[in-house]
Formats: sequence, structure tokens, C-alpha cells
Amino acid sequence: MNQVKHGSRLFDFVNTVVLLMLSLVTLYPFWDSFVVSITPLKESLSTSLHLFPRTVTFEAYRHILSIKQLWLSYRTSVIVTVLATLISMIATTLAAYALSKKSLPGGRSIMFAIVFTMMFSGGIIPAYLVVKQLGMMNSIWAMIIPGAIHTYNLILMRNFFESIPEELEESARLDGCSDPGILIRVVLPLSMPAVATVSLFYAVAQWNEFFTAVMYIVDQRLWPLQLFLRAMLMDNGAAAQTGDDSLFLMGKAIKMATIMISVIPVMLIYPFFQRYFVQGATLGAVKE
Repeated sequence: MNQVKHGSRLFDFVNTVVLLMLSLVTLYPFWDSFVVSITPLKESLSTSLHLFPRTVTFEAYRHILSIKQLWLSYRTSVIVTVLATLISMIATTLAAYALSKKSLPGGRSIMFAIVFTMMFSGGIIPAYLVVKQLGMMNSIWAMIIPGAIHTYNLILMRNFFESIPEELEESARLDGCSDPGILIRVVLPLSMPAVATVSLFYAVAQWNEFFTAVMYIVDQRLWPLQLFLRAMLMDNGAAAQTGDDSLFLMGKAIKMATIMISVIPVMLIYPFFQRYFVQGATLGAVKE
């Protein structure tokens, strides 16, 4: 018995140490970015390990927040993320509910065609031509409609719906409930973990997306936040955006301040979805 207790304590100790190390490795890049963003250029260049700033300055944040393009990009990202998540969830939920029914004619063939897109896609040029022919070029819809349904999220929702006992739906149908009523009143309330998880997947993916904007958006006023961030990081466009040479002289601090501003919304939203995340990602994944 004592050996079992000692073994359990040793396992708990080793497990705690390993998890603490993984947490530090995960959190340090965020901390490093924050420290560099509030550190003068000369001090940040003096060392590659940034634990605590000796001198604190918020000049980089003051300059970043004074850039008009930042707020335009923030507005675009918020609008696109909200609309894209809403549209994607409606489309994914309806498609997944229909595909979860064994009585759907040609359901297996439809599902095979959907899964096939995970391995092979039409390519960038056909996608560009489709968006252009639909008249969505240089509009926010070009960043929303083409990727409205993600195959993995559809499969996750479908598996979750299949795990719901059919007796519940049959009971609702005997009470005179239609299929849309069953979906809204019975299935969705039981599927909130999956709905919250898939919503988070869609929202984070859309918030971080910039390639579609590079392809389809010409008007700089419609740039999403990630495209603005890319310009700051890749092209060193801080001075060009504001006409202020002091931005260029701040160098890395201005870039890290932009990164911190872009990740704050996701960091604030994630805790509210965390309790659904593990449950939604695992329930329905294994069939009995």
C-alpha cells in the first residue's frame, strides 16, 4: 500500500513538473512579445532573453493606437468574424443535421464527396475565378462565403448529432414537432458543447485569416487586422502607414505591440468557451 502511495505521489510530482514546463514554454512567447512591446529599442536589443523590462514605455502602443488604418482593420475583422461565424454555423449545422440521418437519399455518396475535399481541392486559380465571376472581389463577402463550411467542423457536428438518441427525436415527432422544430428545440440544446467548440474554431480561424484578403481585397480600407499586421511585420510598413520616422526607429517594439493588440480579443473570448471545448471536441468522436 505504501509503495502504491509513493508511486502515486511521484507520478503527481513528475506530472506537475512536466505540465509546468509545458505551460512556461507555451506562455513565454506571449510574455516575450509583451515585454519587448513596452521596452525601449536599445534595451530590447541588448539581450535576446526578455524576462522583465528595466525601463517601461508605452510609446509603441500610443503610436499604434493613433494609426487610423488599425481601427479600420479592427472594424473589418470584427464584422467579418461575426458574420462568417454566424453564416458558417448556420450552414454547418443544417448540413450536419441532414447528413446525420441514415434515411437521407445518397447520404453516403454526399459524405464521401465532402470528405474528398479534405484531400484534394480545386486550387487557388479556380477559386479566384469563381470569386471574381460571382462579383465578390474587393468585398468582405470574399472573405466569408468561399470558406463558409469547413469539412472537419462538419464531420464533428455530424458525429455529435449521430450520438444523440433517436428516441428523443421520435418522441418530439409524435408530439407533432417538425424536423426544423426538432433541430431547434431538441437537438441544438443538447449540442451546445459542440456548437460552442465549432463556433470557436470558426471564429479563431476567421480572425487569423489573411490569405483570402491578400487574394481578393484591393481597397486598403477593407484590410482585416491580420493583413495590417502582416504589413507591419513583413514590410516594415509602420513608418509608411503614419509618415512618422519615430515608428521606424522603435523597430521591434511597434511590431510586438501590434501582435499583442491582435491576440487580445481571442485571449479574452477563449475562457468563456473553455468549459465546452474538451467536451465538444470528444463527444460524438467515438461511436459505440
